[in-house]
Amino acid sequence: MHDLVIRGGTVVDGTGAPGRVADVAVDGDRIVAVGKDVGAGQREIDATGMLVTPGWVDIHTHYDGQVTWDPHLTPSGWNGVTTIVMGNCGVGFAPVKPGQEDFLIQLMEGVEDIPGTALAEGIQWAWESFPEYLDALEKMPRAVDVGAQIPHGAVRAYVMGERGAKNEKASAEDIDAMAKLVKEGLEAGALGFSTSRTILHRAKDGEVVPGTNAEDEEVLGIGRMLGEVGHGVFEVASDLAPEGDELAWMSRLGKETGRPVAFACLQSPTDPDQWKRLLAAVEKDAAEGGCLTPQVAQRPAGLLLSFESSFHPFVAHPDYQALADLPRDERLAKLADPAVKARILDNKPDLSGLPGPAMMIMMGFPMMYELGDPPNYEPAPEENLAAIAQREGRDPAEVAYDVMLKNDGKGLIYLPLLGYANGSLEPIKAMMEHPRSVFGLSDGGAHCGLIADASMPTFLLTHWVRDRSRGDRLPLEKVVASQTSETARLYGMEDRGVIAPGMKADLNVIDFERLHIHAPEMVYDLPAEGKRLIQKIDGYEYTVQSGQVTYEHGEPTGALPGKLVRGPQAAPAG
Repeated sequence: MHDLVIRGGTVVDGTGAPGRVADVAVDGDRIVAVGKDVGAGQREIDATGMLVTPGWVDIHTHYDGQVTWDPHLTPSGWNGVTTIVMGNCGVGFAPVKPGQEDFLIQLMEGVEDIPGTALAEGIQWAWESFPEYLDALEKMPRAVDVGAQIPHGAVRAYVMGERGAKNEKASAEDIDAMAKLVKEGLEAGALGFSTSRTILHRAKDGEVVPGTNAEDEEVLGIGRMLGEVGHGVFEVASDLAPEGDELAWMSRLGKETGRPVAFACLQSPTDPDQWKRLLAAVEKDAAEGGCLTPQVAQRPAGLLLSFESSFHPFVAHPDYQALADLPRDERLAKLADPAVKARILDNKPDLSGLPGPAMMIMMGFPMMYELGDPPNYEPAPEENLAAIAQREGRDPAEVAYDVMLKNDGKGLIYLPLLGYANGSLEPIKAMMEHPRSVFGLSDGGAHCGLIADASMPTFLLTHWVRDRSRGDRLPLEKVVASQTSETARLYGMEDRGVIAPGMKADLNVIDFERLHIHAPEMVYDLPAEGKRLIQKIDGYEYTVQSGQVTYEHGEPTGALPGKLVRGPQAAPAG
């Protein structure tokens, strides 16, 4: 008798093959049979009329701190994710010398908008080296498997101290020392190395991430360690400026090492066709034997602006600032006062000198939309706040204020910053369909006060497969494969992502028709009452991790079979 049998569901197995009605039998942490007449189970789940898929493998998260206190890694755990990869964008918490902890916290807080007070209270620093960090993670029970990458920012600060933090040029000795640390981490089980090369990523003090301006000798010297060890992904968050220079060193590294070089491929609002050039460069690189891999998002990188968010159109207004430190409920009540509203709208502050991204948040009303409930991530151009204001003869700022006053002062404005320059998701769809692309950029655990994209794995099913009305949809089998076998394979995790005998028993049982993403909401449940945006999900009937049911009807069961993923994981024999 099997430990678990999931009976009668439509199995979409992660290979891209058409779904079929079948039973899935599990013994221990492995799938042992798929088909008819698999035998009885000590526990049986009736999946009639439901989808049975592999658990999602989310390769772009920032749970590096949260992993030390949250065994469920929410919100990703609510979305059927059974494996996460963290340590992206060059930021993380190992290696760390004693006394550097606050620097790494402020770096993560500035880059990823994770409350520093939550990180300071939540993280128990039980490591110095990256291997020691992995050892500490391995001891912690959780419901999700976790893999970690080595962050450039931490490595540079560890080796170079203040020089590294201030982005001074690395000497040959510095590069050699960093490379040795990275090799040590990879040999201990890191899944890759990450770096940030964008001026948008800044520490709390305004400094860009250590390594942002690193010269070719540094990134190549470190990256070659992936080739020496023989595994790992080199992950890059880059402005791609100059575009040719950035693509050149990434292409060279992939060709030298044979390892994937995954870079964030997004549509820029200031260069809307750049993504086409990037994909053309990827195709040229592939023809030359390279390993450039565009990591693409499945919906725009969208900011959520509200009176509770980290930033919104009125945050710089003196009359708003006078209320900013009041308790939440008192502040929201005062903002609803017509006299307060009139003062804020009538007495506009001086916004000259603000950087471009800040100005876009303050005044970018043609790019702002009411998110709504259920949330609409592909609104029509005529729904933007500037267009509404023009039709109604109002100031766009007043329209924005009124949207934010909805739902007792918790209304949300959606500002799709990257990926929506054409007012549709067609460019994102084209990037998703490119054969060299890999799905990522959910940023689970990050951007707590401005972004809630950890629901992207579910959005793939609800929007792209089932609900999209402003363009063609995507096949279910493609969507499942793209966030299971394909993401797992990129990082060498060949033991998961497919429903087949011998594979790891990470599974979702989904009521596809009932699958629903709720509107985001701000909660204050991080350590030190830190805030974060979350989205609740309906429709995941069961999530199975390593053969154990970890979620049942959307609620955690208490089972914590998740483990640390150390390095590549071999496929089962045969």
